[in-house]
Amino acid sequence: MKKTLFHKAFVLILIALNISCDTNLEEKKISNDEIDSIKDFFAPDKRTALFNVEVLEDPSGLKLVGESNLPKAVDSLKATLKEIGIQVVDEIKILPSSDLKGKTMAVINISAANLRSTPKHSAELATQAILGTEVNVLKKEEDWYLIQTPDEYLAWVDAGGIQLMDENSLSQWATSNKIIYTNTYGHAYDLTDTTIRVSDLVAGSLLKVLEEGERYYKVQFPDGRQALVSKEEASDYTNWLSGLTYDANALIETSKSLMGVPYLWGGTSTKGVDCSGFTKTIYYMNGMVIPRDASQQVHTGKPIDSIADFSKLDKGDLLFFGRKATDSTSEKVVHVGMWIGDNQFIHSSNMVRISSVDKNASNYDEYNVNRYLRTKRLLKEEDKNIINLKKALQIKG
Repeated sequence: MKKTLFHKAFVLILIALNISCDTNLEEKKISNDEIDSIKDFFAPDKRTALFNVEVLEDPSGLKLVGESNLPKAVDSLKATLKEIGIQVVDEIKILPSSDLKGKTMAVINISAANLRSTPKHSAELATQAILGTEVNVLKKEEDWYLIQTPDEYLAWVDAGGIQLMDENSLSQWATSNKIIYTNTYGHAYDLTDTTIRVSDLVAGSLLKVLEEGERYYKVQFPDGRQALVSKEEASDYTNWLSGLTYDANALIETSKSLMGVPYLWGGTSTKGVDCSGFTKTIYYMNGMVIPRDASQQVHTGKPIDSIADFSKLDKGDLLFFGRKATDSTSEKVVHVGMWIGDNQFIHSSNMVRISSVDKNASNYDEYNVNRYLRTKRLLKEEDKNIINLKKALQIKG
């Protein structure tokens, strides 16, 4: 009799455990589905948004772990799970990390900081950021910082590439008078001996102005170093902005000044550029910040052509190339160049060079013509993915 009662109790316990396990598994599956849904909505592009969240089983139930820089996405996930009756313990870390102790901003401190896909020097070069660029800092791992650039790109930089700042110090930097370096490449020099170099500089470098002399600007780097920069190679930033014409001929002039610059995967500086880094640099030096990659730039601006009718194109338009969509595969954008007229486009391929879509031209680019996808117009177009620096300065002022 006792054995029978014990057996029944044991069976009931097993049934309860199985029901509990089945419930946990089902709730875990639903939770994972909701995580995927939230990620697709709030963070469809992992290059510009961080939502690394998963659900784990815990003795007391389910818990959410991971990290994100999107508090609204995390709140939306928790609200959805609560609404459908799933109880979870929230252990998601919201970035920026509290370990940064308020220094959640920084300014690029070298001519061109190499930003990596993971926190090590041997990792893929994801992109670059130019001296003087203001960035958000999300977290630190050893001597590396995860940062987000003005075009929202996420990448890792070593400590030597940035000057950490709190809100107050960044505000002081942001509102200070600056120069922009306008030559393709050059140097800043010692205050007392202009044969001694303090740093190299690339087009677009921003430095704080301390004094303006007859031949040189006395400048300050984000980390406090002081130097001289030739006035023939730089301009007052505000004056430079006010003088921008936002016309195609200016874009073309900038693009041709980079002829022969080597191709560099991840490069966005005049030391070396990849295809989208080249178009990004052209537009930046003409007062516009556009998305980083070709696959992002293609979603910006006004559609012009998708059937290789090059007569529709205007100077300054961006041409996109890659794999056309089929019944079984989606379109894939892998290359971009800029139209300069006369059936020609300029692009970074091996080096910055000019190619033609004319079969009879000596520089005819059959390979790219055969994989042409579409053309977009960014110049003078209103788009949430294009930052107009002149307007941004007016707003900040």
